[in-house]
Amino acid sequence: MTHALIVIDMQNDFCPGGALAVAGGDEIVTGINALMGDFDAVILTQDWHPAGHSSFASSHPGKAPFETVEMAYGTQVLWPDHCVQGSAGAAFHDALDATRADLILRKGMNPAIDSYSAFFENDHETPTGLHGYLQTRGIDRLTMVGLATDFCVNFSAVDAARLGYAVTVNEALCRAIDLDGSLAAARKGMADAGVTVA
Repeated sequence: MTHALIVIDMQNDFCPGGALAVAGGDEIVTGINALMGDFDAVILTQDWHPAGHSSFASSHPGKAPFETVEMAYGTQVLWPDHCVQGSAGAAFHDALDATRADLILRKGMNPAIDSYSAFFENDHETPTGLHGYLQTRGIDRLTMVGLATDFCVNFSAVDAARLGYAVTVNEALCRAIDLDGSLAAARKGMADAGVTVA
């Protein structure tokens, strides 16, 4: 069994001071770095939106961040502009040891669709290519850490479990947004999918 560490979206915009800051998001970087040596592979994901992305509230006149709109693929939460390609906010947190990464996977690049999961865009159909990479590497066991527990970590973990991976979410090395009960819902959804939340 080959075991990979998936580090989700440890980017400046999701850390304190960023455009979509997760409380305490920067507190987990040292612990994540310390874990990297324990795995056969380390994969970093990076939210990488074009300017004017359809998930940004600024792209919808009269809408505010955290309101929702209906998209072709379902209900979409609108976010503050964040992780715009090439911006300082989209860069990895300075303290993250990105040199240890076997793969850096960028997601959310299609302007018409958001992408929380490391495996699929939010239509749950369009693949990012991560599954194919893991298969060719013979990796079948995943541990996930990063930001945010209830959005990108949750979606990635559930998709990975559905694809047949043995998935653990190390919650001590995650932080949550917790929007309207989203953390409790995410924990339940992950458990229902067979994800181990440790």
